[in-house]
Amino acid sequence: MDWIVAIVVGALIGWIASMVAKTDGQQGALANILIGIVGASLGRWLFGGVLNIGGATVAGSFSVIGIFWGVLGALILIFLLRSVRALR
Repeated sequence: MDWIVAIVVGALIGWIASMVAKTDGQQGALANILIGIVGASLGRWLFGGVLNIGGATVAGSFSVIGIFWGVLGALILIFLLRSVRALR
């Protein structure tokens, strides 16, 4: 059951991040899910683990603060992907 929640929350986080970054027309549902899940993991690691921001340890969970940190991590991931793509 946890993987279903991860897919749903990842899709929500990826969709919100793609709307903010204005990449929604370029990526589909699967890309939103992947960016949401990987971005939430990145947000949890970066903000919760490295920077030690207390609330960031819930990034990717089904709560307002968890979605916020997940979206922030997904936006960083989208920025990194854009930067790599621009180098090519």
